[in-house]
Amino acid sequence: MSFIIKKHISLNFNNSAEIADMYRGLNVDYPKFFKMDNLSKMAFVASELLLKDTDNRFVLRDDVAVIFFNSSSSLEVDTEYQNTIKSSDNYFPSPSLFVYTLPNICAGEIAIRNKFCGETSFYVLEKFDLKRIFKITNNTLIDNNLAFALVGWVENYRDTFEVKMAIVSKQNN
Repeated sequence: MSFIIKKHISLNFNNSAEIADMYRGLNVDYPKFFKMDNLSKMAFVASELLLKDTDNRFVLRDDVAVIFFNSSSSLEVDTEYQNTIKSSDNYFPSPSLFVYTLPNICAGEIAIRNKFCGETSFYVLEKFDLKRIFKITNNTLIDNNLAFALVGWVENYRDTFEVKMAIVSKQNN
């Protein structure tokens, strides 16, 4: 068995302001968006663009998976937090940096918003590895009774603000 890419998107941003601007342009009402880290915001925006015309959207579905990947996990936010605690002379720990962060939140918020109850996972790979992403996606589609999977590479570290996302479904050969 193999799969087919039904729809895909690739977005690059220069900064967090551009992500927020794109979100505002979507006219979506999701107040939790502004509590998310940039990783989650990028994934959210891309998923909204991809899923906007999907049949039965916002209906409870256990036949849809969310599978995301990156190479830095949540290192961008972790680094920001580290800066708040690195000096005892300038110690200002900020737990607010961890509100709606971590890769699992990224995938989870999209699953919650869209009522996807299938597998939700976030894999941290050494680098963008299309063969490995293909293998994991294929195995997920084979091993589960899924209509489709939302698959994406979502990377935010230092000056990288990148998301590549696709709706992928089974194709029997």
